[in-house]
Amino acid sequence: MKKFIVLAIAIVAVLAMTMTAFAVPSGKTVDFDGKGAGKVEFSGKVHADAGLKCAACHPAVFKMKKGSDAITMKDINDGKFCGTCHNGTKAFSAKDAANCAKCHKK
Repeated sequence: MKKFIVLAIAIVAVLAMTMTAFAVPSGKTVDFDGKGAGKVEFSGKVHADAGLKCAACHPAVFKMKKGSDAITMKDINDGKFCGTCHNGTKAFSAKDAANCAKCHKK
């Protein structure tokens, strides 16, 4: 019985760590003010479906506290923040005007 309890606790711990490893949990979103270009909606599902976890971007690219990064399109186009991946190589390019509507919603 003791072995069963230890095994159950280990399974619960592994599942808990796995679930918290995703950036914004699948099905959840975080909205940012995109100024005149329209709000930007970060989709946890889209990024999790691409195989990304929190550690892919936090804390190296984005700080952990919401609102602590002042993100601008200039920074993104310079390869910072979202532009770290959205550079046309790893993910679609944020510099390409044809891709604006992929992030900015009017």
